[in-house]
Amino acid sequence: MTSIMPTYNRIPVTFARGSGARLYDDAGKEYIDALCGLAVTGLGHAHPHVTEAIAAQARTLTHTSNLYGIAGQEKLAARLTALSGMDNVFFGNSGAEANEAAIKIARLYGHDRGIDIPHTVVMDNSFHGRTMATLTATGNRKVHAGFEPLLGGFVRAPFNDIDAVRRIGENDENVVAVMVEPILGEGGIHIPEDDYLTRLRALCDDNGWLLMLDEVQTGNGRSGKFFCYQHSGILPDVVTTAKGLGNGVPIGACLARGTASGMLVAGNHGSTFGGNPLVCAAANAVLDELEGGLMERAGELGERMLSGLRQGLQGSNIVKDIRGKGLLLAVELDRPCAQMVTDAMEAGVILNVAADTVIRLLPPLILSDEDADQVVATVVRLVKAMA
Repeated sequence: MTSIMPTYNRIPVTFARGSGARLYDDAGKEYIDALCGLAVTGLGHAHPHVTEAIAAQARTLTHTSNLYGIAGQEKLAARLTALSGMDNVFFGNSGAEANEAAIKIARLYGHDRGIDIPHTVVMDNSFHGRTMATLTATGNRKVHAGFEPLLGGFVRAPFNDIDAVRRIGENDENVVAVMVEPILGEGGIHIPEDDYLTRLRALCDDNGWLLMLDEVQTGNGRSGKFFCYQHSGILPDVVTTAKGLGNGVPIGACLARGTASGMLVAGNHGSTFGGNPLVCAAANAVLDELEGGLMERAGELGERMLSGLRQGLQGSNIVKDIRGKGLLLAVELDRPCAQMVTDAMEAGVILNVAADTVIRLLPPLILSDEDADQVVATVVRLVKAMA
């Protein structure tokens, strides 16, 4: 019997400590963490620089309020805007909060243009969060079920289909923004065509829409660049991130540029805990490490693992696809494979199954070549056993 609401089907293991890419359960068993708490602990566990930054800040000041200046927040904002090409940033506590801020920016933008009911185009099989606005934006009926009536103001299009978005705009004069993940994360690591974001950017420019990118999972170096959109050479109007930014400390960020950067003003949005001294100390320490070469390492390591998976599973009759970008990797099977999570844990590897049939790997950027090869070998062996 537990006093915790049953919002998760928890796996029967409790982790007691972590070190680098390793987790240890309360019985002392060791695992390679190839999931990072769903793309959160990109620097691994108990990272010395992040740990010291948190401890040093906790000894000094953990929280005041956004009513006052916060030196670490100013530093973090300057670094993030420089890394992203954005103009300013709003700090919240999670990816969902960052995406809520983006949705509110789109609605303010629409109202400023005289549109009473602004519409944002969102994608099928997307995931943007669990709040009422972000779950409505999410393109997954399972997430919606039981929470009706959902919010209005969202129009759905297939992912990786520019023509569908164009047709929506031709028939809906209330569209003001497009909100999309550069890679569908919870949807199963689906990677669009190389020119998808470039063409979306052009379409938004032609129609005066905001291009808003959800990089909660793909940001912070995981794709091989700080933000995934940087592979395309474009700039969004709004970009959100969270997860890996704090390496486990709750922080979310909504960055904006141009007209979008002036939408949120005093009194129309806020956050009690967002961007407090403690979380900003952690995030600044994370950026120190990412800017030291780890982003490039993520790209190289991802290629190594992707090549190993393709070579090891070549010819498998149950593998539909093997795909990845940086350290966002997936093996899609032709059948449900939830049991793979338990089987991998027994073999000492933590991974995840998304969309019922997709083995998802989100390993830390600090993973060694040897650990990467072991993760690949484990996945290959378990898939072959399932076949």
